Amino acid sequence: MGLIPHLLAHNGVLPQLAEFYKHNQSWFTRKNGLIFTALWFILFVMMIPAFFGIANVEEVSAVSAVFGVFSTMMLLIVSLAFLKRAPQKSDLQLFDLPNAAPQSLYGHQSAGALPPQQSQPAQVYAPPSAGSWRAPDTGEFARPGSVTESTTKLLQKDEER
Repeated sequence: MGLIPHLLAHNGVLPQLAEFYKHNQSWFTRKNGLIFTALWFILFVMMIPAFFGIANVEEVSAVSAVFGVFSTMMLLIVSLAFLKRAPQKSDLQLFDLPNAAPQSLYGHQSAGALPPQQSQPAQVYAPPSAGSWRAPDTGEFARPGSVTESTTKLLQKDEER
């Protein structure tokens, strides 16, 4: 409960946690592991065998290519299985300290807020009549009127004219 005023004062962010999170970033992330794996593959499967192929040492070239393929697979599995994912920019933005506290915390109504509460005394309330525009539309729960009744009402309107 003691953290609540501190959270409200800093717009829901603890500055100490933000500093800890920013300083606690590691090089051993899944993204960096996959980049290293791709560079490892390029080096040991494409470049070194080509160099040894040009130098006419085919056995070393073949060993380098086989070693590169299997070590790349191992690095790929280790990177995907054991390394944590790198924090995204949206994750880091959660810890950015705001410039100013929102005005809605201190009694000022912000732009997207609901209008103030309105009350109406119970004595003033009158239920809507059946034909008024405020009558509730009950949809399929309303009983349909009889055909003769609605026809009779239409005839009465014609006679009044």
